[in-house]
Amino acid sequence: MTSLSDEAGPTIFHSPQNPPSLEFQRKILERSGLGEETYVPKAMHNIPPTPSMAAAREEAEEVMFGALDILFHNTNVKPKDIGILVVNCSLFNPTPSLSAMIVNKYKLRGNIRSFNLGGMGCSAGVIAVDLAKDMLQVHRNTYAVVVSTENITQNWYFGNKKSMLIPNCLFRVGGSAVLLSNKSKDRRRAKYKLIHVVRTHRGADDKAFRCVYQEQDDAGKTGVSLSKDLMAIAGGALKTNITTLGPLVLPISEQLLFFTTLVVKKLFNAGIKPYIPDFKLAFDHFCIHAGGRAVIDELEKNLQLLPIHVEASRMTLHRFGNTSSSSIWYELAYIEAKGRMRKRNRVWQIAFGSGFKCNSAVWEALRNVKSSSNGPWEDCIDRYPVKITT
Repeated sequence: MTSLSDEAGPTIFHSPQNPPSLEFQRKILERSGLGEETYVPKAMHNIPPTPSMAAAREEAEEVMFGALDILFHNTNVKPKDIGILVVNCSLFNPTPSLSAMIVNKYKLRGNIRSFNLGGMGCSAGVIAVDLAKDMLQVHRNTYAVVVSTENITQNWYFGNKKSMLIPNCLFRVGGSAVLLSNKSKDRRRAKYKLIHVVRTHRGADDKAFRCVYQEQDDAGKTGVSLSKDLMAIAGGALKTNITTLGPLVLPISEQLLFFTTLVVKKLFNAGIKPYIPDFKLAFDHFCIHAGGRAVIDELEKNLQLLPIHVEASRMTLHRFGNTSSSSIWYELAYIEAKGRMRKRNRVWQIAFGSGFKCNSAVWEALRNVKSSSNGPWEDCIDRYPVKITT
């Protein structure tokens, strides 16, 4: 994982917005859960900001290549050995593609199976892992690399519509690179085994489809609008997702309680609340997408988690902000850096994204996992956790 080295600081005030919009963003920032060391790209530090295609490419290259350099160094895998490449970035999709930029930079082999996923939001990292998993089941004895990132440079909103200003306050630069293998010899040195991927798509519902929506405001300024219904829609998507995930991971006792209340409610239309399974019995660690403070608060409450279970998510939001699809990997790196990942521990990565989607990945640690060298928390883990002011 990597991030650019420019601090976010006063960037929010560099845009030609009216005073009410600036005040609105100031209030959002104060209670956002973000700290003072998150990153935005260089173009946003100029007065006025200078977003351009060249600057957006520079941001993408610095993030992706930085993460990949660390990955290849830590794993001793040569770029030429990579057989599958999956890149996901929702809002920046140049030609040639981001995946082609990586092929060119590292001179990957000519028969590489490369994919570039765009427009799929903050949950696309799990989708990319799922695609890589499917490809590895078909193509034997090879490596897959999944690169997850988002691009801020050309997607900062310079208008005054409140629902489109919120992403300015939450989204920050970041990215991750993950190596997957189906080679039997790699089991001895692998960190984790992928157990399950469960994907939920609510795009057939119009409200869900439009709750995270890129559009132009009345002044022609482009940005991403967040609906007031977002949390309710996310809750519905989560419910559908865990209905599928539950039978795969929960003890029988929890499954019986869950489905008994579900059947009673359906048959008798009883006014009883559905039973929320205790997922703490199935998982040792939780990596909840650091989409914002409200997202983490809601899942902590609905899944009846303890503060320790959402610590990685809150600290990732504080240190790095919402880095979109890569945030779940910063959270996993936090757990590793704290020395909490033990052999046979199970991890639940859960992410929400436009569409609207809720996606889960379940991993099992194959050994006691230590933090990788040059990790994102290397220079600051001793300062965390920090107290988040309300």
